[in-house]
Amino acid sequence: HSLQVLLIFAKEDNQSDGFWWACDRAGYRCNIARTPESALECFLDKHQEIIVIDHRNSRYFDAQDICRSIRAAKPSEHSVILAVVPHISPDQEETSVLPLLNAGFDRQFMENSSITACYNELIQIEHGEVRSQFKLRACNAVFTALDHCKEAIEITSEDHVIQYVNPAFEQMMGYHKGELIGKELTELPKSDKNCPDLLDTINTFIKKGKEWQGFYYARRKSGDSIQQHVKITPVIGQGGKIRHFVSLKRLHCTNENNKQVSYFFHVIMFLIFKTHSFKCKNRRKDSTDVKSVTSQSSDAPSLQARWYSSMARIHSMTIEAPITKVINIINAAQENSPITVAEALDRVLEILRTTELYSPQLGTKDEDPHTSDLVGGLMTDGLRRLSGNEYVFSKNMNLSHSHLSVPNTISDVPPCITQLLDNEESWDFNIFELEAVTNKRGSYYTAVLFFLLLFFKPLVYLGLKVFARFGVSEFLNCPEATLRAWLQVIEANYHSSNSYHNSTHAADVLHATAFFLRKERVKGSLDHLDEVAALIAATIHDVDHPGRTNSFLCNAGSDLAVLYNDTAVLESHHTALAFQLTSKDSKCNIFKNIDRNHYRTLRQAIIDMVLATEMTKHFEHVNKFVNSINKPMASEENSSHSEGSDCECTANIKNFPDNQTLIKRMMIKCADVANPCRPLELCIEWAVRISEEYFAQTDEEKRRGLPVVMPVFDRNTCSIPKSQISFIDYFITDMFDAWDAFAHLPVLMQHLANNYKHWKTLDELKCKSLRLPSEN
Repeated sequence: HSLQVLLIFAKEDNQSDGFWWACDRAGYRCNIARTPESALECFLDKHQEIIVIDHRNSRYFDAQDICRSIRAAKPSEHSVILAVVPHISPDQEETSVLPLLNAGFDRQFMENSSITACYNELIQIEHGEVRSQFKLRACNAVFTALDHCKEAIEITSEDHVIQYVNPAFEQMMGYHKGELIGKELTELPKSDKNCPDLLDTINTFIKKGKEWQGFYYARRKSGDSIQQHVKITPVIGQGGKIRHFVSLKRLHCTNENNKQVSYFFHVIMFLIFKTHSFKCKNRRKDSTDVKSVTSQSSDAPSLQARWYSSMARIHSMTIEAPITKVINIINAAQENSPITVAEALDRVLEILRTTELYSPQLGTKDEDPHTSDLVGGLMTDGLRRLSGNEYVFSKNMNLSHSHLSVPNTISDVPPCITQLLDNEESWDFNIFELEAVTNKRGSYYTAVLFFLLLFFKPLVYLGLKVFARFGVSEFLNCPEATLRAWLQVIEANYHSSNSYHNSTHAADVLHATAFFLRKERVKGSLDHLDEVAALIAATIHDVDHPGRTNSFLCNAGSDLAVLYNDTAVLESHHTALAFQLTSKDSKCNIFKNIDRNHYRTLRQAIIDMVLATEMTKHFEHVNKFVNSINKPMASEENSSHSEGSDCECTANIKNFPDNQTLIKRMMIKCADVANPCRPLELCIEWAVRISEEYFAQTDEEKRRGLPVVMPVFDRNTCSIPKSQISFIDYFITDMFDAWDAFAHLPVLMQHLANNYKHWKTLDELKCKSLRLPSEN
């Protein structure tokens, strides 16, 4: 594409015109900015490769400040910034360029309005720094490709010092790259199976700049010798000299070895798939089933291709218990197996023996403390308890509702609330308007309405409307008055003092759950009992939440943390308390009239969904959903072009209760953290509320001398846009991509994209406000 140039000149003059016409002659796209603000805005939008800043006069703006502000934005690392400095007379001493370099400029241009002079400067920048930047940008992509390459890659210097090995090389040779980089090849053990003069032959070829390829025996760290097909390519650098050698290595498999690898692979696949109640294709990572793999192995057009295909499938398998028998059989199969088979089985065992089969390996997050703190605060149990510290809950479990004047039907709901609820089926429904109206006090309300609005908050009113639409009273065989009383008791046990985890959040999650239940594929996959369980779970999922995380409670040694052994503390408490409140008084016991078996099934479904909102198992739930629902369904859809294929997919899901469980877990998880997918104004309000709750926790941790589990949530220093960006990147994007692929949610995904762009723009502009100047 043609280069883009940004000219930053406060006033139009001969110099700015010179660069403008030089850009026109060179075929560059050119923008002009007159103020620091417009310059930064233009750069963040266009990401120009060359930026020219007028540094001749500080009367209009500070050129160095503009340069620093642009350099603070990440895209600027690939831009060249040129300072136009005033012309000096022969008797003046030339000034140092260090201040310019320290400010972020790459070079200076002595004032010269000649179009040719400006053109020559721009052309030199393009052919020098800009092209170098293009190459550097490509290097990231090249190394990403090398890291994901199935072949082993080794790069050495001209002196045969190892400078890079990819993960496939580490796996093949048994070394970690830290043990190899910086070592000479002569320091590594050699196999005695090679011909005596093979190394001399190789060196003769590559020192002449010629490529060599052939078979070579290498010794692994374990001492085993393996035969490799090796290709070594010399890389010619500056001065026409050889600067590097790139070696590409593949295991060389004999026909017999390939047969054994294929045999053991199919044995393992059979055993693993037999341990599941799902069909084979429901548990694999791609769209090829075991039958097709078997037929491919018998065709034998490419033994090498078959080997890599089999290994890729083994490496990408998602495994679940029961697994003990599989591990034992693999151990037995390793005895007296060829090295290639043993290596494959070693890797399988390494994967199977981990206790975190679904959790990603988290690297260091020094460059992103927001992500690190979110992971630490939400995905750990904070086992660093301090003795003697307790967290006191303000429970309101003994609320009596017998004195209330309760309306008999939903039609008795005040008109102002009824009007708001007319729009509750829309995803863009504003829960905060319902919150405001239900907490409203006004002289025009009658005494009855006053009491209604005093005790009935957003969760009760929204719950009445949603539960009626889904026939919850009919399913539970309970009067609507009982359901209303139950909603009132549950809402009373949410803490209105919490900025985020209050009954408005519960109502928001209930609304999202109801919205998801109306989507065709979700509706076709679940039964009426599942729908009722999901709505109840959404209603109770955070009841009596103290406004503090599990990590805080564990660190504080709270009664609840001790009661639940530091495991899913809050989620266990929410469900236990909800069922206690329900059974405490027959006036609000919505389960008293249903069959015992139905009650047990319903109770287990509710508990399972609420426990799924606990974040330590976030990746497990998401990965199970992707591998058991998304991928098999995509495979079926791709292989079937009939109009009824979607119905067949949902029918297949209904045949497997475990799949329905995964859908319900994913649904409530997405409903629980759907704030980034709401319209921007709602998204911003939720971000403010959750941040305030985390700020309050950090304040209390410091005050009580507890470990601060999320240090970035310090109200004096925290960047809310950065925290939202990290949360979306780490937790939201992949989960909602998977849920959207199943439930089809284009409106949500558009909101998510818009909101993410909003937070990124705020972060890049370093705005103190949570809204852009134009929005304000």
